[in-house]
Amino acid sequence: MTLARAGSGGSFAAMVPPLARFAPRLLALSALVAGGAGCVTRTSTTSSVTELPAGTEAVSLFREPLRAPSLAPEVKQRLEADLAAARSALNAHPDSALALIWVGRRLGYLGRFQEAIEVFSQGVAKYPADARFLRFRGHRYISVRSFANAEDDLARARQLQLGVADEVEPDGAPNARGIPTSTLQTNIRYHLGLAQHLQGRFAQAAETFREDLAVAPNVDTRVATSYWLHETLRRLGRAAEARRVLDPITRDLPVIENGSYHRLLLLYKGELPPDSLLGPTPGAVNALDEATMGNGIGTWHLLNGRRAEAVAWYRRSLASGSWASFGCIAAEAELHRLGEQPR
Repeated sequence: MTLARAGSGGSFAAMVPPLARFAPRLLALSALVAGGAGCVTRTSTTSSVTELPAGTEAVSLFREPLRAPSLAPEVKQRLEADLAAARSALNAHPDSALALIWVGRRLGYLGRFQEAIEVFSQGVAKYPADARFLRFRGHRYISVRSFANAEDDLARARQLQLGVADEVEPDGAPNARGIPTSTLQTNIRYHLGLAQHLQGRFAQAAETFREDLAVAPNVDTRVATSYWLHETLRRLGRAAEARRVLDPITRDLPVIENGSYHRLLLLYKGELPPDSLLGPTPGAVNALDEATMGNGIGTWHLLNGRRAEAVAWYRRSLASGSWASFGCIAAEAELHRLGEQPR
């Protein structure tokens, strides 16, 4: 699950100023009308209200509208059936926090991120001590480029979980082995580190990722967190520490979901050439892997002083169209940091 490294969900039963100064901090102000007008959002730094047109879920760091992703008919039908089932479960159990969480998660899988944020906001208000609503809203704030709000939510979620036993987070799109690979607390820290990293708050991100790696429960979690920790340490000039992060990374790791991050770590370690990860032109892999590895290869070039190559790869990541993936979001942030245009 390179998109988020975790958390698709399961059944109901089961060098520049922080980018946050540029990115909109989107806050839902009212429930969305079903099938109706766009979401109303307010920035945290002004009193103005911005209307998102219908079908637009976010605004990129370059002020471009980002529309809900197109889905294959059979995929959309399945995801809408899952959402309908989640809504039915909530109707049957209106006081169930878990049922409300699943409605928000199912909306997110459909790319209806503003509605998902609204549902999770209802949960935050109704269940203020339940860290799960802050965890999932924080993730979706990242999706819509509201990084500072994401950091706020995820930092609060981490505080709520202090001294609490961790729990496995069920998957909504189980992997081939049907084995969940993440927990609530690892996801909180992982997404918190990403929110900090995307704002250019690398020192804070390094500490968060290091904390997450220290208690990673399995190979997939270790691989994903190691990728971001290594990259962050390199940006901080802590090359020796970054190399130590790579020491445990070997070709034979039994990775279930995070194959893209695993291959990128082997690239950074010098064991794979960049042309072995993606073909010379787009289309050899799925859009998610294209976005993830395009961003990773771009950063590999950037950290080795090859700015032009980095920019080209970041643009290729964006061209994948997987704009809600962490690879695309990070590539967009890098281009903005560099003062480059997305195309």
